[in-house]
Amino acid sequence: MSKIAKRIIKTSFNFSVWLIAKCSNMEPMEKKGNELRKLPEGTLGREIANCLDSRNLRLVPGFESHDLKHVVLRYKMTPEDEIRMQAFMLGNGNYSLPCFIILLFGMVLLPGLWPILYRDFRLGRNTTPISDWTIEKYAQRDLGELKEIIGNKVMVKKPVNMQAIIRFAAFAVMASGISGMLFCLPFLFSSNMADLVGAGFPFVGGAILVVGGLIALSNLARVQQYDPAKQPVS
Repeated sequence: MSKIAKRIIKTSFNFSVWLIAKCSNMEPMEKKGNELRKLPEGTLGREIANCLDSRNLRLVPGFESHDLKHVVLRYKMTPEDEIRMQAFMLGNGNYSLPCFIILLFGMVLLPGLWPILYRDFRLGRNTTPISDWTIEKYAQRDLGELKEIIGNKVMVKKPVNMQAIIRFAAFAVMASGISGMLFCLPFLFSSNMADLVGAGFPFVGGAILVVGGLIALSNLARVQQYDPAKQPVS
């Protein structure tokens, strides 16, 4: 199940990037990528270019800051680390819709990653905010210097009830799944094969969301049950 979930996440990310690239003018991105390759070794911009080139990737509109954070925070471009980085950035103050969606998507498909995600979330809350960092502003800065800034400047922030967020997200996912299943249900009784196929896949997807939400609630209940702070002292 974990291998299937990781493959789904990787395929979804790749498809999203491919779709954005197909629907966008890539000439400015190609020009920006060439400019990054000309920067001295050790600068953030050059390291971003090296990272993308080593994976046969390129800058995509809207993802420039995403690539920047991969390099600065040292999260790999794997399904697990993509989700982990979103948990970090949510804690760091990036309250954007893509961040919420990607993190929620990963939490549903990879429930075993929750403890690590919570750790990344807390790390992000206690780290200098970098959600507004851009390639244009920081490309020529020394990467080691930027990592040192992130590592040394710790911000004190108000605690957030992560369990409440997870519970809300689980119910939201289940509600979305049930709504999708109910919408597709009438078409499953159609004699038209196109209707059956067109409604079948979304119906299964809705069922997966419902099951994922139930798993999330079950995991949350276990976490609360075995919370060390609530255990009796022997």
